[in-house]
Amino acid sequence: MARRQPGLAAVAIPRENTAMTLRKSAFAALVIAAAFASGIGRASAIEAQYDKQLLRLAELFGSLHYLRNLCGETGNTWREHMEALLVAEEPEPENRARLVASFNHGYRSFGSVYTTCTASAVEAIERYMLEGETLTRDLVSRFGN
Repeated sequence: MARRQPGLAAVAIPRENTAMTLRKSAFAALVIAAAFASGIGRASAIEAQYDKQLLRLAELFGSLHYLRNLCGETGNTWREHMEALLVAEEPEPENRARLVASFNHGYRSFGSVYTTCTASAVEAIERYMLEGETLTRDLVSRFGN
């Protein structure tokens, strides 16, 4: 039996347009590329230059996980991107906890504001997708191998 996220309302919304679908696919590819191509793994808990950006990316994943499911996407795409980031990062326990807390903060922030999919929720999705694409490109260009 499929597990349903608590508090998510079932909302019928129109299918995404082609541009949004392509943007989602491109963003997903960049996320995976950033996680694996940048060789982010490290052995110590010392903060690296990109920690702040990774924390923001984790928060974006949490926000998108909530909002996109609220607006009709089914599945755990954004949670899976977060898991891929954690696998690639191999963070020390305290850094892992910070990344997970950022994801959860993004999820809960929108959960406290939106209970149904609205035009402003869709706009937030689009803004966060663009921010995520930009952030991911920056991570790859600055810290990639």
